[in-house]
Amino acid sequence: MADFSKNIPEQPEPTKAEVKGNVPSWLQGTLLRNGPGLFSVGDTSYDHWFDGMALMHSFTIKDGEVTHRSRYLRGDTYKANTSANRIVVSEMGTMAYPDPSKNFIVKAITFLNHTVPDFTDNGASNFIKYGKDYYATSETNYIRKIDPVTLETQDKVDYMKYLPVNLASSHPHYDSEGNAYNIGTSIADKAKTKYMLFKVPVASDKGKTALKNVEVVCSVPCRSMLMPSYYHSFGMTDNYFIFIEQPLKLDILRMATAYMRGVNWASCLKFCPEENTLIHLIDRKTGKEVEAKYCTGPMIVYHHVNAFEDDGHVVFDVIAYKDNSLYDAFYLSKLKETLEFDDSYSVPSYKRFVLPVHSDKGAAVGDDLVKLKYTKASAVKEKEGKFLCQAEVLCEGLELPRMNYGFNGKKHRFIYCNLVEKSALSKQAVKFDTETKEMTIWAEDNCWPSESVFVPRPNAETEDDGVVLSSVINMNPGQSSFLLILDGKTFKEVARANINGELHKDMHGFFIPH
Repeated sequence: MADFSKNIPEQPEPTKAEVKGNVPSWLQGTLLRNGPGLFSVGDTSYDHWFDGMALMHSFTIKDGEVTHRSRYLRGDTYKANTSANRIVVSEMGTMAYPDPSKNFIVKAITFLNHTVPDFTDNGASNFIKYGKDYYATSETNYIRKIDPVTLETQDKVDYMKYLPVNLASSHPHYDSEGNAYNIGTSIADKAKTKYMLFKVPVASDKGKTALKNVEVVCSVPCRSMLMPSYYHSFGMTDNYFIFIEQPLKLDILRMATAYMRGVNWASCLKFCPEENTLIHLIDRKTGKEVEAKYCTGPMIVYHHVNAFEDDGHVVFDVIAYKDNSLYDAFYLSKLKETLEFDDSYSVPSYKRFVLPVHSDKGAAVGDDLVKLKYTKASAVKEKEGKFLCQAEVLCEGLELPRMNYGFNGKKHRFIYCNLVEKSALSKQAVKFDTETKEMTIWAEDNCWPSESVFVPRPNAETEDDGVVLSSVINMNPGQSSFLLILDGKTFKEVARANINGELHKDMHGFFIPH
């Protein structure tokens, strides 16, 4: 039985994996994976799986061979916790309190520090590339530069030194030149709370962080100053950004008093199902929102799939939930009780929305302005310039969507993801065809595949010409966990690399071609 709350030992020295099958000769590069791996320190334990300390893995593929290593992110959080031999830095789902033996002054200082929270640098969610540098990231204002070869931890970088964002997404976008685009929340800066979309140019001065040259592309005012929306990703096409302001909100005032009230910051996340979801469509060239205003019913989105433009419309795909029960399902007490979630598990839907960019002045109230023949999505005119959007549901029960990133911002057909029909702890990797709605599944008994990462074959002529990489936890007695390599077209196994060591359930990954 898999125990997702046990501490995993790191293996910083590179070890050669045992390859079965044939690794394609063109596949040369390193797959980085990131996720929580340390859940208890001394006598203290984290309450939530997302809070565990970041354990990074790398799988280097060269000339048909695979080398694996893993290392803990040694940020300030890791150092403070390990030197105190207890959890002393608070995370979203775990509030850390001072040792009962500490004196009153220390407790008072700790209390003040939590009123204006100085967030963690435990970047356990993903990797971001800014300029030529790679960073481990969560969603706070701190990211940690890492060496992608040795996985050694380097500089701590604070977004706040370069632009006023207290929180930032761990899912940036990249254009064909390598410039990065991301979104952050600026809380009560100059009495305004807003979302800021920013660009980090690929070119940077030697030895300087690329964030030095950051440009704010646009800012979107928050609909309520002290309750900004939570988000995990956004969409981008050649000409537009898509930002979903959803009714899952961070109550800033409650966060300021959470420590005093003895509750965690996650309890200050509030789902407001009585509110609509606002969809912001922003022109990348002007930095302004388009004139038309779009909304849909209440939903919660963590992952955007893709977005593209077609004949005066912006089409975007997301994985959407009807409520916020997913976060609660990852409290470690729940994960330990059962690996299959109970009836409260909310199955996500793969939804396609279509936004008519220009409001047709001649259209009547009640008219659907979506003119694309291949979708059932609608955008009904409510009054001048306002649209109520209904999505087409392409399928149910998919999560952690990845695609051929060369098709980002273009019309795509295939996505690679995990099947989560019964539980968010997926045992099945899936290739989904958005046109035929067909699913091709890879599964093996007692195996948990990670998020899939698609790597295109050089000079590929079709969207799915390449391979899919997934790190797989193997719980079969006497068998190794492995890096799985699947054919992007057939979704059949091409090769696997059995790892001499432990893999763990992780979050997201990044492939660096060599």
